[in-house]
Amino acid sequence: MRNQPVSTRFAPSPTGYLHLGHLYAALFARDLAVKHGGRFLLRFEDIDTTRVRDHFYDATEEDLHFAGIEWEETPLRQTTRFEQYANALEKLKQLGVVYPCFCTRKDIERELNNLTRAPHGPDGPLYPGTCKQLNTNQIQQKLKDHKVPAWRLDASKALQLTGELTFYDSMRGTISVNPHLLGDLVLARKDIGTSYHIAVVVDDAYQNITDITRGKDLLESTHLHRILQYLLRFPEPRYHHHDLVCDSHGERLAKRDAALSIRELRNQGRTALELINLCQAHLS
Repeated sequence: MRNQPVSTRFAPSPTGYLHLGHLYAALFARDLAVKHGGRFLLRFEDIDTTRVRDHFYDATEEDLHFAGIEWEETPLRQTTRFEQYANALEKLKQLGVVYPCFCTRKDIERELNNLTRAPHGPDGPLYPGTCKQLNTNQIQQKLKDHKVPAWRLDASKALQLTGELTFYDSMRGTISVNPHLLGDLVLARKDIGTSYHIAVVVDDAYQNITDITRGKDLLESTHLHRILQYLLRFPEPRYHHHDLVCDSHGERLAKRDAALSIRELRNQGRTALELINLCQAHLS
């Protein structure tokens, strides 16, 4: 890995206009690649097709061009790679580290309410493991009843195969992977047959991304991604979890924050340099 040319990517979802947080993330990834004479790619994370809108693909590219950000190769669209994600899930099934989950959100909420000490992660309650207890006959019956499952990671079984893992973050050093941090997370949703977690790990390996740059709000997800990389025999990348661009209340920007969208700021006559300076001013 250390001898490979640096390769980074910016991977937005075409579900809205880019905001200053996206711009900072794109600049961070682009600048790291440029610094090391590497390559910078654009990828569209568009697996959640119910929220994607066609005009946001072009709008994203227009806003990046306005900011002086260019990329190599035709942008990859994840909607062209569902077969690859299904293949990765199949490998995990063969390893015995995933299980089908037929629970609805209401089922999970009801189960958590019945527990005196519900398991918690960094973002709240974790899946209580309801479907983990199903036997083969129960699973087959649900499938015969045409119930479509999601597929969850069995964190305990995964740990038996991976042993202790670490990942390296340029701002925090070497971090030990906690396989139970996010619990038995969904790796393949019922509606689309995959998830962000499988898709991003598969595509980073496919595109030979050596350095993954993203906001520090995704640091916890990296614990899961290192597990998937090991299980799927993918290379281990380096990580750079950078600061976030926040609003005046110190909250991370979202696409609903239209006032700080690149499109709106462009319409106000702001220059590319002014946008870049605004990113720096709102970092947290």
